[in-house]
Amino acid sequence: MPGTTLPPFPTDVYTHPLLVIDYDLLSTGDPTELDRLWDAATSIGFWYLKNHGADQEVSDMFDMGAETMALPLEEKMKFEQGDDGRSCGYKAAGASAVDASGQLDAIEFINISKDDALAFPSIVHRTYPAPTTAAIPTAVAPLGLPEGTLERLHPSDEHSGSEARLIKAPPMPGKALADTATLGAHTDFGSLSFLHNRLGGLQVMPPGHTEWFYVKPLPGYAICNVGDALSLFSGGILQSNIHRVVPPPGIQAEYERWSLVFFTRPGNSKVLRALVDDSPLIADAVQKRPDQNFDTGSTAAEWFARRVKYQRIKNRKGPETWAASRGTEHTPTVA
Repeated sequence: MPGTTLPPFPTDVYTHPLLVIDYDLLSTGDPTELDRLWDAATSIGFWYLKNHGADQEVSDMFDMGAETMALPLEEKMKFEQGDDGRSCGYKAAGASAVDASGQLDAIEFINISKDDALAFPSIVHRTYPAPTTAAIPTAVAPLGLPEGTLERLHPSDEHSGSEARLIKAPPMPGKALADTATLGAHTDFGSLSFLHNRLGGLQVMPPGHTEWFYVKPLPGYAICNVGDALSLFSGGILQSNIHRVVPPPGIQAEYERWSLVFFTRPGNSKVLRALVDDSPLIADAVQKRPDQNFDTGSTAAEWFARRVKYQRIKNRKGPETWAASRGTEHTPTVA
């Protein structure tokens, strides 16, 4: 659990190197760092972020998560997210599928909506367990976005699917479980994701590869990645890359795995389509990929609700249910 002394990440597993991006340099407009970020976002869509300035908030969120998850299950289930496509709230282990066969997930988590955090103490979507509610004024910090077009698509005054998620996975030691997905292969729903994890388990499948590689967690660094919305807005220039979560490698699998993710998503009314009228670069990229659909006809709210709803095991009818929960990664070759 948070605060426990954890064993180091093993050195005998395959990892994929990610660029380390310095937020301090980005904030000053350093052209070299901006170019490096562009390289990361257009190649694999993942990178490490250092000097992000959120260390205390991250620590507070882990503390909140530990206190919330320690509540009796009966109490946590009062705040269950439900099966209608709403994401915010508590999700118990085994409530969702991780693949087309219907295998149950092994993790529990609490999602806190950006809308509820901004409106606090007013309620927009729902209430939360007492430890979570107590942390909202100080620990749940919404993320800012750059000025310009992307800011227009992510207005802070419009409700959205943006949220913070605190995840707890049980220990899963042993080689028999080493390749068991606790979160199935997927791309993220929204625009950008910021992950803080203290044990391994995140794996990526880089473009052009057919095998999974671990992403090594680095203390104090966030692991960032592009989601479906930014990939669609950019006509596929920005990569929403497939990834999954498995038990931590080696001796780390003997410990609870805690992780914290901040998901930034577009305003609910924004339609997920390539911004061909705003950028000749995007228009050219779309023209060069006629086999790809960059106009979903779906609003961000519809896209998000569909993906959440059809992962829920109570909504499962068959493999087609899993397919309905997929995003830009849904191709015949993706398991």
